[in-house]
Amino acid sequence: ALACALLASTNSILLGYDIGVISGAVLYIRETLKISSVQEEILVGSLNVSSLIGSLLSGKTSDLIGRRYTIVLAASTFFVGALSMGLAPSYPFLMAGRIVAGIGVGYSLMIAPVYTAEISPAMTRGFLSSLPEVFITVGILLGYVVNYAFSGISKEWNWRVMLLLAAVPAVAIGMGVIVMPESPRWLVMKKRLEEAKRVLVKTSESEEEADVRLAEITHAWDLHGIVRFFLFFYFGGFGEIGRAS
Repeated sequence: ALACALLASTNSILLGYDIGVISGAVLYIRETLKISSVQEEILVGSLNVSSLIGSLLSGKTSDLIGRRYTIVLAASTFFVGALSMGLAPSYPFLMAGRIVAGIGVGYSLMIAPVYTAEISPAMTRGFLSSLPEVFITVGILLGYVVNYAFSGISKEWNWRVMLLLAAVPAVAIGMGVIVMPESPRWLVMKKRLEEAKRVLVKTSESEEEADVRLAEITHAWDLHGIVRFFLFFYFGGFGEIGRAS
């Protein structure tokens, strides 16, 4: 469970790194691309706006394709954004890359704590669910370190290297997901109970604890289905009455 939480939380480094590295890179971007202060503000702030798109899409996406592959999607989107920013020939291309990276960050912000909470046993869930926040801070620190390390090279290339290095953790996350199990809660949602049991056995102290966790997850999902049915029946029924009247 700890290994899975650490791998999933590594996704949060992407957000922290981007926050940290752009603060230094933008000084050289301004000189190289000759952008105005307004363009600089839009460039820096666009990540927060575009991350809303990823956050809004991530819930439905993770229900459709699973938590693991949503983590891969987040890392892949950020990877494309990082390459686009680092190789951007002009300000519009740089903005496009920033927006794509922001969508990846939005996915990461949602899926990392969800996966961590669903894979963790109750005794350590609070601690493990806090790891994404820790990794954001680590990412900010890495961004500042990279800014300092590459500030001495050519101004034409230093900011590009700073932004391109953001692709490295994205690749590492994508490779790490190969060894990560799927969320047991998602597996229960898809009626794959045997697979869910195997994951729970790996992430629990004993098989008895795994059985208890599986029963709790299954019960919670059954209740969720009952509530959805009654809500649909209640509001659907009133809708039919309204249309008839």
